[in-house]
Amino acid sequence: MKKGELIDHAKQCYDEDQVKKLERAITFASTAHAGQKRLSGEPYIIHPIITADTLISWGMDIDSAIAGVLHDTVEDAGVELAQIESLFGHDVAILVDGVTKVSQASAEMKKYETYLPKTKDNLSKLLIAIGQDVRVIIVKLADRLHNLSTLKYLPVEKQKKIARESLEVFGPMADKLGMGRVRMQIEELAFSYLDPIEYKKMKIMMKKRLGKSTRKLGKIRTEVDNALKQHSINADINGRVKSIYSLHKKLAKVDGNIDDIYDLMALRVVVEKKEECYVVLGILHGLYKPMVSRIKDYISTPKPNGYQSLHTTVITPAEQIVEFQIRTQKMHEFAERGLAASFHYHDQKITKAYIENRNTSLPTNLQWISELQEVVGKLKEGEEISKDQLYIDLFGDRIFVHSPKGDIYDLPEGALPLDFAYLVHSDVGRSAYSFRVNGKIHAFDKPLQNGDIVEVVTKKTSQPKQSWRQLVTTTHAKNKLQAQLRQSSVAGMISTATSILRRKTY
Repeated sequence: MKKGELIDHAKQCYDEDQVKKLERAITFASTAHAGQKRLSGEPYIIHPIITADTLISWGMDIDSAIAGVLHDTVEDAGVELAQIESLFGHDVAILVDGVTKVSQASAEMKKYETYLPKTKDNLSKLLIAIGQDVRVIIVKLADRLHNLSTLKYLPVEKQKKIARESLEVFGPMADKLGMGRVRMQIEELAFSYLDPIEYKKMKIMMKKRLGKSTRKLGKIRTEVDNALKQHSINADINGRVKSIYSLHKKLAKVDGNIDDIYDLMALRVVVEKKEECYVVLGILHGLYKPMVSRIKDYISTPKPNGYQSLHTTVITPAEQIVEFQIRTQKMHEFAERGLAASFHYHDQKITKAYIENRNTSLPTNLQWISELQEVVGKLKEGEEISKDQLYIDLFGDRIFVHSPKGDIYDLPEGALPLDFAYLVHSDVGRSAYSFRVNGKIHAFDKPLQNGDIVEVVTKKTSQPKQSWRQLVTTTHAKNKLQAQLRQSSVAGMISTATSILRRKTY
């Protein structure tokens, strides 16, 4: 890709002043990287231009695209951050600085089992960079995606290191931001280098299975299309093929039996309104026999990363098993691009506070960013934070639980009732006396499950206890509890001292 192609793309997405600012950034980066080449032999500037183009295609704002152009100038071309801020503004400088910190943390990762930055310094760099502005990780994902596409020019050992890091850190990050297509692209590229033999095996297996299925699905697609038209429902129906890496993970859960995997290829039905999703579900169940246990409503209860769709698996008269995904265009857009879809320059629903990660405007599926900001604050103050805890909070699986009023709260898998109480409010955690989950008494040490309705029974006289340290798992809850215990300890000391003084007085 050349400068002219990037500018042409930008003109379709940004106003004239924004395009001029992008042009200045390209000129600046071209000068900074002059004479530098990548291992592929291409001029280095090709990489930041492709990174920026990817960000534009994701619908990111102009500052993110400019940061994509400039993201390597500080680390690889000796440019001062102050110069970037002077020429392109504070927000761009923050993004470039953040991406540089993430890159440094990644570069310093040792060959640990999880490929996460285990030293406090590296972990701090990674967390602070992401916590400052969530766009940092989106720019980094665009950067990583292009680097993965050129891995063949690196030594095998380096290929595997970057591939594993991508699978275990950047893939999950893309997933947490709801960027399903990006997660899949990262996983596919990384897996092909990490385990090339298994990758080729999975690819051949997939190709054999999909040959006949593709032809049969064409007939079913026509049947469904005709049925929807009879009900005056305008829908876009297309096929979705399971990714190679997803197949690899799924096979591990079914002892390698591919016959137990029903969603190698699914039909996706995209409609205009949410209500139509449920109408389509009914029509499909009228045409074919549903497998009741495989009906999933991710619209009323979204996945932890915000994904929404109805899923159903049916058996046709010809005894073919077919999975359907039903969603609106807006849901589809989010499923493909996640948070990045919110940053389009035309979409003013996203506020400045949202862009800057202020928790007042973050949706439920991004509450983890608010938690991360709290952790970053503690790190900046020099407080010790458990690395294992951060791994659970940031890279582990998430669950959604509900309050009796219907509010949704996002927690890491394995979270305990007190984690929920402190997430609702620190005062609710402080005065927690007992818990009811789904209407039944629930023990303090029993983990919550996705979809649970959690009620906190409070008492004004109830106070946090030292033993609660073993009954909280999230960083947020631990921080709040620790502060309350300190406060309680100080209050106790003051009370004791006052009693002694009174006794002496009398």
